[in-house]
Amino acid sequence: MGLTIGVDVGGTKIASGVVDESGAVVDQEQVPTPAVGRAEVAAAIAAAIAELVGKHRQRHTVEAVGIGAAGLVDANRSTVLFAPNIAWRDEPLRDRVNEQVELPVVVENDANAAAWAEFQFGAGEDVDDLILITVGTGIGGGIVLDGALHRGAFGVAAEVGHVRVVPQGERCGCGNRGCLEQYASGRALVREARELMRSGSPLAGALTEACDGDIDALDGPTVTRLARDGDLASVELVGDAGRWLGEGLASLAAVLDPAVAVVGGGVSAAGDLLIGPMRDAFERELTGRGHRPLLEIRVAKLGNTAGIVGAADLARQL
Repeated sequence: MGLTIGVDVGGTKIASGVVDESGAVVDQEQVPTPAVGRAEVAAAIAAAIAELVGKHRQRHTVEAVGIGAAGLVDANRSTVLFAPNIAWRDEPLRDRVNEQVELPVVVENDANAAAWAEFQFGAGEDVDDLILITVGTGIGGGIVLDGALHRGAFGVAAEVGHVRVVPQGERCGCGNRGCLEQYASGRALVREARELMRSGSPLAGALTEACDGDIDALDGPTVTRLARDGDLASVELVGDAGRWLGEGLASLAAVLDPAVAVVGGGVSAAGDLLIGPMRDAFERELTGRGHRPLLEIRVAKLGNTAGIVGAADLARQL
């Protein structure tokens, strides 16, 4: 199969691209995600696909479409059961888009798509088993076992952000308490940084200056940037997130035993400030440590295009 289209649908934007067999994105478009109904979102996805198909019709044939959706996708890869940032509840997304686009369409969880991209073309292309942990506003994940994407019996495996790490801990947006997402995500990083600022600690000086004293204006990329610039408080905050990730990964590795853990998402821009504490905590908490091989922790290679590349490549399997 030649060219396919990958679409990465988020709460604020729809990014789409034409991808060749080598995983290269040869063309790309981005439009805002409509803030209205479900039909309008599907129409915007279909319009983005049609735009790309039209641009390449004379030179190449686009043969299939993969859609990466931030939410729970059923085992048939057709229906979004639930999405946290779009009003999708049992949404027949594949059929809605199929009605407007005359191409085969498959729907996949966005983190699953990103994991597949890193396995095929990125940080995990030399192994058969990996786990991807995406650390952005929340925490997502994808698992590849024995060279195949692991989706589980009902299609909703790899929700690694909702592994419980603190019994009766912080309330999570999923409704439970103590999920990893509440301690290691970009949202958690910002929460802890704002708490430090509100405490009046002199350690928060750079954080306060960076947002001109407006605590509510502080965001995750700012904390990550300050950490990379050497601000001690930000370094500590990023390190705390890394330690939580390492503890969560130790539990996941005890069950899955992957060769590589790939860390992506915006917070991964902190590099070894995040990965170092993560690796230390993982090695400290791993079951059977000292008597088993240790997985390798790597930073994702494909960045913001991973969801597009993975969804497009999964469409090749239709």
